[in-house]
Amino acid sequence: MPRTADHAERRAQIIDGLLSLAAREGLHAVTLRAVAAEAGVSLRLVQYYFHTKAALMHAALVELERQSHRRLAARLATLPDPVPARTHVEALLAEALPTDERSRAFHRTWTSYAVLAMTDPELAAQPFVDGPRRLERELTTVLARAAGQLAPDADPAAEAARLLNLAHGLGTGVLVGQRTVPEAQDVLGYHLDRLFDREPEFAGAATVWDRRGNAD
Repeated sequence: MPRTADHAERRAQIIDGLLSLAAREGLHAVTLRAVAAEAGVSLRLVQYYFHTKAALMHAALVELERQSHRRLAARLATLPDPVPARTHVEALLAEALPTDERSRAFHRTWTSYAVLAMTDPELAAQPFVDGPRRLERELTTVLARAAGQLAPDADPAAEAARLLNLAHGLGTGVLVGQRTVPEAQDVLGYHLDRLFDREPEFAGAATVWDRRGNAD
C-alpha cells in the first residue's frame, strides 16, 4: 500500500508541475525536462512515469477533467434532490465555462492541447476527446429524462451537442476577452429559454450561475 500511494503522489507531483508550468508559460513551452525542474524531481523520474510528453499532457487533461467533475458534484450537492432538469443542465454548462481560475486553467490547457494536436500526430493519437464525449453523453441523458419539459421537436442528443459546442465557443470568447462571463451566460440562457418548454421547477432554477460571473 505505501508503494502504491507513493507512486500516486509522484505522478500527481509531476502532473502538478506540468499544470503550473503550462499556466505560466503556455502548453507549447512544456518539455519533460522543464516539467521535471518545475516539479522538483529528476528527468529520469518523469520519464519513468510518463514515457512521452504526449502521455504526460494527456494525464494532465485527465486530472483537470477529474477536478472539473468534483466541482460539478459539489455544485449539484447544493441543489434540491432530485435536481430539476433545467437546473442540472445549467450546472453542467456553468462548469463548461471558464468562470474562475481553476476552470480557466482547464479550458486554456485543453484548448492549447487541441491546437497542438492538429499538427502533432503523437498528441492527436491520445484519447483527449474522450472527456468532451463523456460530458456530451451526460448532458444527453439529462435532456432525455426531461423530454416532457423540452420543446416538442427537441432531440436530446442534438441539443446536447449544440449546447456544449455553444458553451465551448463562448468559453473561448471569454478567454480571449471577446465577452464577459455574464454575457456568455446570457447567451446560454437565451437558448435554454427556447429549449425548455416549461417554467423552472422551483423559484430561481434558471439562475444556477449569478450575473457577476461566478457560479453559486
